Amino acid sequence: MTQEELDALMNEEIEMDEISENEEIVDTSEVSNNILNNIDNPQAYRVSAMHSWPPPPPTDDNKMVHQLDDVTKESEEKASEIFDLIEVISNDLGDGEKYIKDVKAIIDSNIALFTTLHAKFPHVEAFEIQLTKNAQAKEKLDAVEQILQDGGNTIMSVMDIMQYQDIHRQKIERVINVMRALSTYMNHLFSGKIDDSKRVTSAVHIHGDTTTEDVVTSDDIEALLASFGQK
Repeated sequence: MTQEELDALMNEEIEMDEISENEEIVDTSEVSNNILNNIDNPQAYRVSAMHSWPPPPPTDDNKMVHQLDDVTKESEEKASEIFDLIEVISNDLGDGEKYIKDVKAIIDSNIALFTTLHAKFPHVEAFEIQLTKNAQAKEKLDAVEQILQDGGNTIMSVMDIMQYQDIHRQKIERVINVMRALSTYMNHLFSGKIDDSKRVTSAVHIHGDTTTEDVVTSDDIEALLASFGQK
């Protein structure tokens, strides 16, 4: 650290001390320095919208297309599982409606029977009671049948909504294709005729730069010219 940087740091600390203790200060310089000093360590890299970090390390967790491919794959798999469960529920509701229709047929038969018996033997109270109970049971079955039908309609609405998942997947795939096309274009744009392994290493500092450290010496220049002559 240069003297100028040290002075700037000291001035910054003095200004921070002058701020009221009641104010909440968010100091991110330490976090920034830790990340910049450990940029080669993938575990030290943290993505944040509050800071402008250097490019992240090219791990699987940071490869954009890799991550999007995982999203589309997992999303499609989970959507398929959801559709399978919805289909099971829909089939169960359909079976429930069939069972109710069978029971309602029996109750209708009972109502017809007790209606006839009650008409012929109006003094027999049991026939009237059974007629009333069967009529009430039929009303409850009608209510249950309506609930099952409403559930089936809800299932259809859920399946319609789930169709948007496929639209989202297609949008992500379109983004992936654009990114891959841009990557291919940039690779062609920056391609060269010389293999990178055969290129001369760039100098750390050249005369005219603002820094004064690691200046290229005359020996370095002569070695560089000699390397050109050997090619």
